[in-house]
Amino acid sequence: MARGKYQKWLTDEGLLKLQGWARDGLTDEQIAYNIGIRRPTLYAWENKYSDISDALKKGKEVVDRKVENSLFKRATGYKTTEHQYKVVTLDEDVLWARRRKAQNEFKLNHPEATDDEIKAYAIENVPTRERIELFQTEKMVPPDTTAAIFWLKNRKPDVWRDRKETQLSGSLETSARPLEKIDDKKLSELERKLTGDDGT
Repeated sequence: MARGKYQKWLTDEGLLKLQGWARDGLTDEQIAYNIGIRRPTLYAWENKYSDISDALKKGKEVVDRKVENSLFKRATGYKTTEHQYKVVTLDEDVLWARRRKAQNEFKLNHPEATDDEIKAYAIENVPTRERIELFQTEKMVPPDTTAAIFWLKNRKPDVWRDRKETQLSGSLETSARPLEKIDDKKLSELERKLTGDDGT
């Protein structure tokens, strides 16, 4: 079934589509499904046709770079700009002017349209409300320690791994004496000495 299908995917359009799917983060299995083949067939195409292999690699590299950049930004902190908007109802004069402009443009592109069609187009396509920006705020997003740890463990595993192995040399013998057995008589003597009651 897949025989001959590969030719479509070797065209500029086909290669661009493959690259786009890879860039969008689709897995090889999902890409194969979109093509209408099984994953092993896609692997065979990649091995046989360098153009297909290159298109998929380029797409995946872009996604990998985006993720790496996002992780780096989270690990080191970054500035972001927040926008505050408000939705307002358009002033009657502004609405009239915009509808008039829309009517003129529609009439130029559709000279056969009736006056009612032109007015209906303007009413449908010119919104009565508009979102306007009130202000912008620059905000500093602090570094994220989890992202930093992940980055360092992967980039410098010798320095940042969780467990460090310590090599011991020498013997494990100790100079500690074994515990001495104490009978009841000796225990009584020790208690008297500690309490200061030595029997005198």
